[in-house]
Amino acid sequence: MELVIIRHGDPDYEHDSLTEKGFREATLLQPRMERMQADYYYVSPLGRAQATAKTALKTLGIQPITLDWMQEFRGRCIRPDVGTSTICWDWMPEDWMAEPRFYDKDRWEEPQIYVDSNVPSEYHYVCKGLDELLAKHGYERSGDFYHAVKPNHDRVVLFCHFGVESAMLSHLLNISPMPLWHGTVALPTAVTVLKTEERREGKASWRMLCFGDLAHLYAAGEEPSFSARFCECFTDDTRH
Repeated sequence: MELVIIRHGDPDYEHDSLTEKGFREATLLQPRMERMQADYYYVSPLGRAQATAKTALKTLGIQPITLDWMQEFRGRCIRPDVGTSTICWDWMPEDWMAEPRFYDKDRWEEPQIYVDSNVPSEYHYVCKGLDELLAKHGYERSGDFYHAVKPNHDRVVLFCHFGVESAMLSHLLNISPMPLWHGTVALPTAVTVLKTEERREGKASWRMLCFGDLAHLYAAGEEPSFSARFCECFTDDTRH
């Protein structure tokens, strides 16, 4: 089975839609979607993901199924340096890196800052939703791997958001979400591809073949959006 995760286009957060650039990016996804010819399509309920899917799938005439758990990750916590509630992928590096448990797939939820937040419950909500979807498509979670109940070569596409994508990758690859939230970024309309590997009959694991691919933008000469990144150098006149 192949799982394709696509982040929405450049966002207009105020109107929960896409900017002009975002719609242009989503339009550039159309040829890629036509060639891909997936078997199933799912989308977050939020407007920016819906607009991306609608635009990218326009020529195919496909209406993806909306799943609530695929909306942007709703876990929030008190960021240590400012003392206010924020998304959990916007910490200063030296703050989260100082806690060894944040690197541990089995212990990252233990620090008091997460115990006092809704981050663990929202994470498990996403994992539950993902596992229910995969079970529907023939793969049932068992510990850290999946039972290939109905092995297949289906291609399943998910249009969603970076925060929830990182939570999904954490669950599928059995790693803490913290290094994914803070050490990677799927830029707008980035395409991530994973496939199952069934090296022992009936037991499947996931391998990521590519992460955050933007070939459809580069081929068209479209500069990727800066959204979700921070300044490259401190003196840059970009997002800090």
